Amino acid sequence: MGYWMNQNSKTLPQWVVNLFFVIGIFSAVAFRIIIVFQYFQPQWVRLVWYIGVTGYVFFFLYRYLISRKRKKMIDDRNLIGKLSSGAALSSEDQEALLYLVSSIKKSKENINYIFIFLLSIIAVMFDLILLFL
Repeated sequence: MGYWMNQNSKTLPQWVVNLFFVIGIFSAVAFRIIIVFQYFQPQWVRLVWYIGVTGYVFFFLYRYLISRKRKKMIDDRNLIGKLSSGAALSSEDQEALLYLVSSIKKSKENINYIFIFLLSIIAVMFDLILLFL
């Protein structure tokens, strides 16, 4: 991932963003569907759990590296200090800010979070229904 996470101010290609979005969603589904396998196919629970964990390892490493890159760029360019004081921004500072804003805008993390939230509610409801049947 070092190639994609270098300190330049280019956002990742859309296919990379989409790939990790799918990995995150797939892992979220794997963890929530364990409830179904527990009731109907318990021999599959461990495999599904490993699939979910493996996906999350890659997904959260990706998210960590992006977050680290953003924070490092903010610190290295002293962007908070410059913006707070009203100091003039160099072209490199402007490029860094453009990267930060573009990166946040391009991210699908909000969709991922709402999907995980909704899947979690569905999984709990499904488990409670099966528990009382």
